Amino acid sequence: METRHLKYFIAVAEERHFGRAAQRLHMAQPPLSQQIRQLEEQLGTALLLRTTRKVDLTPAGQVLLDRGRLLLQELEALEEDVRQVGAGATGVIRVGFTGTATYRLMPSIVQAARRTLPGLRITVQGEMLTPQMESALEEGRLDVAVLRPPVRAGTVALKLLEQDQLVAALPADSPLAEKGTLELAELAGQDFIGYPSYSAVSSIFVDVCRKAGFQPRLVQEARETSTLLSLVAAGMGIALVPMTSRMFSFQGVVFRPLRNPPPVDLAVAWIRDAETPLLRSFLQLFDSLAAPDPGRQQHSLRPGESPAQPPSESQPTAAAKEPTS
Repeated sequence: METRHLKYFIAVAEERHFGRAAQRLHMAQPPLSQQIRQLEEQLGTALLLRTTRKVDLTPAGQVLLDRGRLLLQELEALEEDVRQVGAGATGVIRVGFTGTATYRLMPSIVQAARRTLPGLRITVQGEMLTPQMESALEEGRLDVAVLRPPVRAGTVALKLLEQDQLVAALPADSPLAEKGTLELAELAGQDFIGYPSYSAVSSIFVDVCRKAGFQPRLVQEARETSTLLSLVAAGMGIALVPMTSRMFSFQGVVFRPLRNPPPVDLAVAWIRDAETPLLRSFLQLFDSLAAPDPGRQQHSLRPGESPAQPPSESQPTAAAKEPTS
């Protein structure tokens, strides 16, 4: 399959019309129709259902559209990376960030890289979940990920950056908002808004609720912390979120600490066998930005290792402070 065939097909599939697709591609309609038929003959299956009024996708065509878009995006990214290196850049690092780390750590990392690694080009993907970033690391679509452990893959190396805690995010008019520190058992029977079930924070949240004696009643899921807090503000339910989520200022949302809160670690991850001098230099940037527990040193976490035990109330972590950036 040639790249041009894929571009032609995606244009027709998105426009659902040969004439509009031809205009978009700056070509005549007959040659475009001929190219699509050649592609179908090459693949041995129909990709489009053609009528006089519209064009629809066959199941095979839908698969080609979904995966073809990803392939073209990867090709475009590859072309840009090659151009950047050819233009004299030292190299390219692709970084993924989870949740609030997108807004707290990402700007500092980019600024530090511009100061100390001026020839480095950084591409960033924010508000990603740990399983997404783990897969992207293994498949070579990311070089570095700032995520919340644990991870499954033994090929992924981890270094702890900081330890956060879960807090309750409540609608401002909730009776629970009138209290100070909340017991987890007090949240039984509440409607919850949570992160997707496959996320690291969701696993910790569900586990801690079960240990408190109840199964949380989830009424809505949201991948992005900002979306989740918006739903809390709308009164749809309450949520357990990392304490650093307080950096989002949402009218109608209040945060309350939990007694014996579960810890939520933040770590930087990479593929152990893919280390290069450039990657090691980039990873060193995190050393000066991390904010670990004062009683703990940064250390490597083993794949699948659970977060550390929660600190006592008399010894709060550095993550318990208001986020600064």
